[in-house]
Amino acid sequence: MATGWHPEIDATPTPADVECMAEVLEGQHGAMAAEVADFFATKHGLAGDAGRSWAWAGVAEMIRNRARRRLHEKLSA
Repeated sequence: MATGWHPEIDATPTPADVECMAEVLEGQHGAMAAEVADFFATKHGLAGDAGRSWAWAGVAEMIRNRARRRLHEKLSA
């Protein structure tokens, strides 16, 4: 089965893609979701794939921002 993913093509995600990736990681890995995204950012960075490294770093940042927002909402309630 062909996937349509081509490693030589830039994979810049849209903001919606980043949010979706963050939600999936949070659902699968809970409190460790940001660390999982950091792992992929580092893996791609070490492999020389700056675009994917940047994308995963963005996912990690979004996960941390979402966690801070949830904590703030909980403390404000």
